[in-house]
This record gives sequence, C-alpha cells and structure tokens, in this order.
Amino acid sequence: MGTEDGTSGTRRRKYSPPVVASVAAAVLLAGGGGAYWAATAGDDDGAPAPAAARDTPPPLALDGPGPGGPAPGIAVGEPDPNGTRYRSAVRLPDGPRSAPVHLAGGEVTRDEVAALAKALGVKGEPRLANGLWTAGVTAGPTVQVAPKGPGNWSYSRHGIAGGKPCVHPGKDTPGEGAPPCPSHRNRPGGSDPAASRPVSQERAKAAALPVLEALGQRGAKLDAGRVFGAVRSVTADPVVDSLPTYGWQTALQIAADGQVAGGSGRLRLPAKGHDYPVVSAARALEELNRGGVPARPLSGDCATPVPLGTDEAAPPCPAAPPPREPVVIRGATFALSAQSVAGRPALVPSWLFSADVGGGTTVTIAQPAVDPKYVAKQASATKPSPPSPAHVTSYRADGRRLTLRFWGGMCSDYAASAEQSAGAVTVRVTGTEKEPGRPCVLAAREFARNVALEKPLDGRKVVDMVTGETVPKG
Repeated sequence: MGTEDGTSGTRRRKYSPPVVASVAAAVLLAGGGGAYWAATAGDDDGAPAPAAARDTPPPLALDGPGPGGPAPGIAVGEPDPNGTRYRSAVRLPDGPRSAPVHLAGGEVTRDEVAALAKALGVKGEPRLANGLWTAGVTAGPTVQVAPKGPGNWSYSRHGIAGGKPCVHPGKDTPGEGAPPCPSHRNRPGGSDPAASRPVSQERAKAAALPVLEALGQRGAKLDAGRVFGAVRSVTADPVVDSLPTYGWQTALQIAADGQVAGGSGRLRLPAKGHDYPVVSAARALEELNRGGVPARPLSGDCATPVPLGTDEAAPPCPAAPPPREPVVIRGATFALSAQSVAGRPALVPSWLFSADVGGGTTVTIAQPAVDPKYVAKQASATKPSPPSPAHVTSYRADGRRLTLRFWGGMCSDYAASAEQSAGAVTVRVTGTEKEPGRPCVLAAREFARNVALEKPLDGRKVVDMVTGETVPKG
C-alpha cells in the first residue's frame, strides 16, 4: 500500500534472520572516539549456539554519538533548544521489521583491478607499488585503487600528477606520449575539437555502463543531469538487496567525444552481515530530533560548485533554515546509507528523509534505522570528536601555491597542510566540528584550501596522506 507522498507503503515486511555459527568471543572494538563491546554467537567448542543467541545480532558499533545521546546539558528525551528540529508534513511509512548491515573489508585482488581497468580502456597489467594498485602509464589513461576493501579508486584519461603534461590543441606542440588536454569550456568554433557541446544524457549513460558492469552495479540509479562546460557528469547509486543506497556513489565524467575522462568510486560492494531490527520512519525521526544515532546530511537536488577552470558558476547548496524554524520533512524512503561501523565503511539500514529547506530546495538526510537497543553505546560519547580527515579529490598548482579541492560539510572548519620532498608533496586536509555536540544539518559541498610550497611543483606528485593515493590535477 502506497502512502500519500508516494513513498514505500506502511506494511512491514518480515526478513528471516541468518543462522550464525561462530566461536564465542568478546571483542573490544575501538572507533569514533568511544569503546564498544560486541559478542558473536556460538560456544567455545564450536558447537552451534542456542536458537535465542543465534537470533540476536551483536551490538552495532556505529561510530558517532550513541543512540538517544543528546547534546551536553540536555536531559534524555528533551529536545535541544539550540538544534535544528524536524516536523513531518506527511504520514511516514513503517518499513520492514529487519534488514542486514553490509560491511566492507578484505584485500582487493589483481583480477578485480584488471577488470575495472579493462572497462576504462586502461592498458597494461595492474601493479602494486607504493601502497596502491596502478594500471596504465603516467601520461595516458591511468586507474589507481586502494588495496583494502572497499577499494577506493580514481581514474584519469589524461594521466596522473608527475607524468608528461597534456597538450592544448592549437597552442602547444604535441610531445611523445602526451595526450590532448580535456576541455571544460564551451567555445563553439574554437580550434579545440573537445570544446563542443556536451553529449546527451542517454549517450553519457551508455558510456558509463561498461564501467558500472565491471563494478557489479548494472542496476544502479543513474543521474546524468549535471554539466560542467563540455563535460557531463554521471553519478550512479547502486541497488543492494533490492534497496537503494546513499553515499556509496560512483562518479564518472564523460567528455564531449563520448569517452570517460575521469571518475572515482569504490571497487567493491560491502558484504552482507547480520540482520538487525529496524524502527519506523516516525521513530527514526524522533531519534533525529533527540540528537541520537548520527544523521548523515548530504546534498540533494541543489547545485554544487563547479571545478576550477570552468566558465560556469553553480550556486552552492543553501544552509538549513534557522534552528527556531522546524525543517519540514516531505517524505521518507527506506534504504542503505554509507556509515562507519567500528572504523569500517559500511552500508547501514537507514531512512532517507526529504527535507524542505526553503526556496524550493530539498536536501536528503540519512538517519540510521537500526533499533537503538541494538546500537552499542559509546564509553565517551560526550567527548568532542577528533579531527576527521577529508579525501582530496584534485589539486591545482600556481607557482608556489597549491590549491586542494575536497568535499565536506558546513558544520566543520577545514585546514590543509603539506609535507614536501624532492619527489612528492604529501597533503592532508582535516575537519574539526564548529560546535561539537550540537545538531547540524547542512548540504555537502566542494571546498578549496591553499597550502604554500617551498618551490614550484615542477612535476612532483601530489599524494593524499590519508588514502595514500596520488591526487589528480583538475
């Protein structure tokens, strides 16, 4: 049965819990500034545990504030007068009774990297060096993959930092092995053959399909509506266990010639784990208002800033309205959202709330739906969160100034630093909460921070200290 807002119906579906047979153990899991105790089901001698134990999943060590943990100085069950409040304008769905958590891990194999490289048109056998799987050459199509699951990857059709520079048609003299530079500009009649109109959405999706098939994401939800000059962006949100996902996105840039010019994502989907009882959307909204299990606000239908060097300017996603005015919820969808569980990337059963922030703009708020009784409480939930690293997506060098671009939220302040050597510049971006413990719902956006260089880059690689990956120039 559908609801009046078009979301999933109110009938609760029953999922069969998995049979778990493992050695009993009490494991101390550290992560997110707190400590958690988790137990697996089973006897010391390896015999199956009683049925009641097998049906009870271990506590879920969600990184962040514990369930029902309000901001400091606020009594349990009382609203935070300084925080953002949410009010639903529609009847919220119940959803299923339970759903599994999916956890990432394991080692990325050479064959997995080779399959992705083949789909991207990258030649050469993958090689493991400097903590990264790399296929291709520095001056041409190159893909790099982190060796640990889920295998964060990045691809550039025009090589990586430190390789031979690309050439601008009509301006430069082509060098041996140097590819033509991509164009983000729309200059009809110019000498650059790539500086034309972007391809259609249908053609862009078709170009992205072989890559998505290699990632096991053929049925992903695609969006090809954004254009940056002559480059069309295709984003893909995979479907896992027939559920939509949020935050586990693959992004591909399709050039005006219909070829993939760049991209990033995760090589491997997380593995299915324990089933957990989940709460209704209405209950999840109550937890969100109490400042309980951490919400993950990300951008929705609003625009984000375009990369450096483009002619077009997109307005940034607006902030949430003042805290005194409740944010109106227009709908809710049951899904799996990207979260951190004991320091491991995971897809966690969640409710995606469509929040109306005014001006015709809607943002999505992902609130974990796992019953708070099954979420491990942190031993130090009131301590301020430590600085969190941000993944550097691209850089631009201008003499002795290096501009780093990355994605983050408006709830944190960001700082950049660099360690310089003869062969590389290793950079790090960290974010610190502006007001620890206070609920904050703002759209994600792209940031830029500058660091000073002792001398010009001169072909040195730029390496992200957090991921160990070479940062592409962009």
